[in-house]
Amino acid sequence: MNRRVLALFRPYRGRIAAVTALILFAAVLGAALPFLTRELIDGGLFAPGGPRPALLCGLLAVMAALAALSGALGVLQSYLTARMGEAVMERLRGDLYAHLQRLPFTFFTRTRTGEVQSRVIGDVGEVQSTVSSTVPTILANAMTCVTALAALFVLSWRLALVTVALLPAAGWLTAKVAVHQRRMIAAVQESRAEMNVIAEETLSVSGILLARVFGRTDHGVRRFQGESRRLSDLQLRASVSAQALSVALQTLFLVTPAIVYVAAGFTGATTPGTLVAFTALQARLFLPTGQLLQVAVQYRAATAVFERIFEYLDLAPAEPDRPGAHAVRKADVRGEIRLDGVTFRHGDRAVLDDVSLTIRPGQFAAIVGGSGSGKTTLSHLVMRLHDPDAGRVLLDGADLRDLRRASLAALFGVVTQEPVLLHASIADNLRYAAPDATDAEMAAACRAARIHDRVTALPDGYATIVGERGSRLSGGEKQRLAIARALLTDPRVLVLDEATSSLDTENAHQVRDALTPLLPGRTTIAITHRLETIRDADVVFVLDEGRLIEQGTHDDLAARGGRYAALLDDRAPV
Repeated sequence: MNRRVLALFRPYRGRIAAVTALILFAAVLGAALPFLTRELIDGGLFAPGGPRPALLCGLLAVMAALAALSGALGVLQSYLTARMGEAVMERLRGDLYAHLQRLPFTFFTRTRTGEVQSRVIGDVGEVQSTVSSTVPTILANAMTCVTALAALFVLSWRLALVTVALLPAAGWLTAKVAVHQRRMIAAVQESRAEMNVIAEETLSVSGILLARVFGRTDHGVRRFQGESRRLSDLQLRASVSAQALSVALQTLFLVTPAIVYVAAGFTGATTPGTLVAFTALQARLFLPTGQLLQVAVQYRAATAVFERIFEYLDLAPAEPDRPGAHAVRKADVRGEIRLDGVTFRHGDRAVLDDVSLTIRPGQFAAIVGGSGSGKTTLSHLVMRLHDPDAGRVLLDGADLRDLRRASLAALFGVVTQEPVLLHASIADNLRYAAPDATDAEMAAACRAARIHDRVTALPDGYATIVGERGSRLSGGEKQRLAIARALLTDPRVLVLDEATSSLDTENAHQVRDALTPLLPGRTTIAITHRLETIRDADVVFVLDEGRLIEQGTHDDLAARGGRYAALLDDRAPV
């Protein structure tokens, strides 16, 4: 873990060297000031024959100059360390977000959205102060301690030994608190993640609607308040333990000068100037020592958060392109889809089991079956959101794993049961699929999807903000906007995953009317349980518990009297 955290700073070795040089110079200057103080007292104020004004003025001028120079170096050091810390954090955030984008699709289907958001935003933010200040703080305080300790031995090795003998007690106190703090911080982060999940689930448009429809608003409040109380208790305990350590260290460091005074009385041969200089150097030793010990506690606590971040960074990304995989050109794609003995497992359960089927170029193919029969999983395999555990998925005879993932995205257009719309304008949502789309192209796609007239009737037209998840649009409008977005890419394969299942009859008819003229010339895969929408399908595939049990046209399957006929007669659930 320590090596991984330090590795974050490896690209900034040059900046660390520059900061180290500044810190070393500042530490030497700081250690020199008490020696000037000794000379000011012994040689200037209490010199034989009385005070020496010229020497006093000269020493004061030098001390002022050194203090000013030390301050200027401190400002420069702070600037360099702040830049380095922010650069490290920017890279960590970017690497984590980019890595999440490369994870298998199954990771997102089994992980709560709020948990992911908590790690990307909350956890990274939690370690920001650690990353931004830990290394420079350690360097600055360590060098200050070393130079101060060396100066103490130069002034009086006997008193220096007394001082050093008291430091192990501070280390023991810190070690005891650090273990407790680490457990507390880990629990705090878990509680924050849970609160984030609760907020994400209950404060979204759908969450608020669900709570109010079922009268469960109070339930959400109780959940949130309960977790909030747990978080407050954990944070209080963490704060108290940190404060207890601070008080204990302050008490120890305040008592130490008194012990040194007593020791000086017994050892003798110590001038007033030496004693004042020694106690000044003690302060330069104890303050950074205390800060180092505090940083040790904070770092031990922060490792719990680092572990959560590294846990995600250690997740294996989606299977990379095979060696020799090639890009596919949209213009060369005919759109034949074939599954050859495909099996896909989720844990120990086979979601699809030895499925083989062929959809010819330009066909309208329907996939039907009961809930959990594997319909949506099949469409995900076709778009290579998953790779099969056994068998092959082929596009125009080529195994999808022999094609580059990046080139496949342009081939598919998808309209799902609940379209994913950004909290942005209609134009921005359309251009998400085609960033370079012109206004004319967007209008043409919307006309084809029969939504253009509705958009232009809005006060802000294509600049209208759709709201979170498209909450300002009706269900049919969201679906038709999703169709227009898919059409902007001119996909060779159009996947309709329950595209009308959540709509009322009128909106479902409007969406079907929008789709009908768009199907010829492209391969279409429709996943649905509204069987009246697929009577014109060229081929229907019937899945049951992950196996392909029937295929044929609507009329053939209806006459066969099998599973499809039962679904039509509503004798079995869909």
